[in-house]
Amino acid sequence: MTGAELRLGRYDLAVRGGTLVRPTGRVVADLGIRDGRIAGIVAPGTPLDAAEEFDAKGHAILPGVVDIHTHHRDPGFTAKGDITTETAAGAAGGVTTSLGMPNVSPPPNTPERLAAMLDLYARKSLVDYNVNASAAVPSEIPALAKQGIAAFKIFMVEDTGRDYPHMPGTGVHDHGKLLEIFEAVAETGLRLMVHPHDQALMTRIEHEFWDRGERDARAYARAYAAYDGLIWDSAAALLIRLHRATGAPLHLLHTQSRGVLRLLREAKADGLAVTAELNPWALFLGNDWANIERLGSYALSYWVPAVNTEPLWEALNDGTIDLVSTDHAPHLREEKEPGWTDGWKAHTGTPAIQFYLSMLLDAAHRGRITLERVAEVTSSAPARALGLGTKGRLEVGADADLAIVDLDAELEVRDEIVISRIGWTPYAGQTYRGLVTQTFVRGHLVYDRGSVVGEPGWGRQVTPTDPPATPVPAAARHTAAGGARPAEARAAALDSKELSVP
Repeated sequence: MTGAELRLGRYDLAVRGGTLVRPTGRVVADLGIRDGRIAGIVAPGTPLDAAEEFDAKGHAILPGVVDIHTHHRDPGFTAKGDITTETAAGAAGGVTTSLGMPNVSPPPNTPERLAAMLDLYARKSLVDYNVNASAAVPSEIPALAKQGIAAFKIFMVEDTGRDYPHMPGTGVHDHGKLLEIFEAVAETGLRLMVHPHDQALMTRIEHEFWDRGERDARAYARAYAAYDGLIWDSAAALLIRLHRATGAPLHLLHTQSRGVLRLLREAKADGLAVTAELNPWALFLGNDWANIERLGSYALSYWVPAVNTEPLWEALNDGTIDLVSTDHAPHLREEKEPGWTDGWKAHTGTPAIQFYLSMLLDAAHRGRITLERVAEVTSSAPARALGLGTKGRLEVGADADLAIVDLDAELEVRDEIVISRIGWTPYAGQTYRGLVTQTFVRGHLVYDRGSVVGEPGWGRQVTPTDPPATPVPAAARHTAAGGARPAEARAAALDSKELSVP
């Protein structure tokens, strides 16, 4: 580095002495931030002309978490939470980009409704955002795609015994209409997220339980996991086949069964544009039957029988599962309580956005996953899957979205520290090693040691700058020596001490 390089302009912020954690490795470096972007990565102690400095010595710096699957409950269900409360909870967990889901009222399945929803985010979000518009009305898909969205969403489920959270206007399970939707989305080039479900099979399974008089939360849990994940496997097979037929980039939600993992491995071996996500409840909550017994519907989301746990960890580590998103789904206590007697009347879904990065950091401490892979699955991979080119990277030119982490500090989860409006968490009583201490969104501090300091309206809509990524087949992701993945060649150069200022 030369003095001439340092005279290119003053930095707004210098972040000093932290250990940058990227998918390809770790390096201690100073960051120079200008106009919301990382403008320089330099050796520790290099003189930087900066208006402010932040001391990150002794801490890890991960790329800000990109959560592409969040239920903010706004508009229409704000008693549970709204864009401000739920993005504040995200900021406390290192989340710097949060994409909302369309099961709100009214659902964003027309351009007018989507525009109104995006306006709400512009006024209320503390972090950067987008909305996964509903693709339930195929004729509206071309116009929705022109509003800067990053993906579409479809639920293949219709609720039985309730009309929420999978309400009319968001769900489609008719195969012919799904084909029509896939064809329309393919024309946009955007990715289609799908909640897989086989409604016909589920109807049969539900009635088997009901005919025996079994309706409580335990029955609900067993029904959705029946026949070794049959409803998930059947739906995923259909969706991957629809992708093969149409070419629409597919993102498979709620990966939880061994059968779906087999389908994903085949799809990736064939080079298909299919990505898949795992949600925290699959590894840290719903995979323990004791939690279902103790918490009932408060632990559902879904029961994931323990036979799936090791295969899911393996798939997360080898790239069969591309990324982790929260499926953050806040519900009031009074909406969960009916599950003690009728699981089909309790609202399904669990909150996780404030704590899920710590869950994965703790898993890294226990050797279940590497810290580098945590950075990949929570940030780099979701940004890449949706073509969000300025997000998920600790590189020059990327947005200065940073999660500052104390890897040795412990987080004791308690209902009293929950920021989401619901005021409870199914993870209460757990302790995780790995604590987010600060969160920066485009160089702006939004969370600082237990306090949300960001302002509603700071968030900006993040739009795709790149086409959705086609995943590298798992078998080709690593060299025999465990080398860098092809998609990360630029980052690998920096990790090999090639620090830079533009």
